[in-house]
Amino acid sequence: MNFFHCPIKIVSRNKGRSAVASSAYISGTRLENTWDGTTHDYTRKQHIIYSEIMLPANAPEKYMDRATLWNSVEWNETNRNAQLARVFEIALPAELTHEQNIALARKIVQDLFVSKGMCADFGVHDKKDGNPHVHIMLTMRAIQEDGRWAPKSRLVYNLDADGNRIPAKQKGRWKTHKENYVDWDNRGNAEIWRAAIADHINDALREAGFTQGFVDYRSYARQGVERIPMKHEGPDARAMEKRGIRTEVG
Repeated sequence: MNFFHCPIKIVSRNKGRSAVASSAYISGTRLENTWDGTTHDYTRKQHIIYSEIMLPANAPEKYMDRATLWNSVEWNETNRNAQLARVFEIALPAELTHEQNIALARKIVQDLFVSKGMCADFGVHDKKDGNPHVHIMLTMRAIQEDGRWAPKSRLVYNLDADGNRIPAKQKGRWKTHKENYVDWDNRGNAEIWRAAIADHINDALREAGFTQGFVDYRSYARQGVERIPMKHEGPDARAMEKRGIRTEVG
């Protein structure tokens, strides 16, 4: 394999995107976004070899249906600038079979995300062009023990050195500060996630009997390798190149 590709993006409403549309794309299905009345149909996509919803233990069983899951997310986020989902696109080893890559994708999703309380929707794609990959969509909010979506943040009392609340200037009130309900948005997570994903890929290659072709999530500069990094071509540039149109990326 030798290369590592794992961009992490946010599906944000202020960029004109929706969680329902993203789910329809990665699963090759037809889904209606009941929040804005738009139907997204990707049933003609031919290269989706597997898709699945994986949920933490306290998630309602109804969220095994992706339309129900992502419409619930859409309706729960009322802000026009709401962040709806976190999305990973991970290159999978072309050396592995479809079954092995599906197992690898499931292990990544379970170990890194579902075990931490996230709901996950993922699809393994392979256009038979040597670039199998998995799209992973993750919820931004945790699910509370009663099955309802948790708030993204909460107010917490400020405490003194003895663990007592600190009075505010206004009588009868206490000083507070806002904390995220979960730590999924911490800046350091991207590094942790990418390192763990690379470890999972390398473990899968070793289990399949490979002794080379392992990946490193670090940049060439951080590895001390004097090599020009590849640039992701993307579907639009690739389609133009196939038609004989030269592109800057190509």
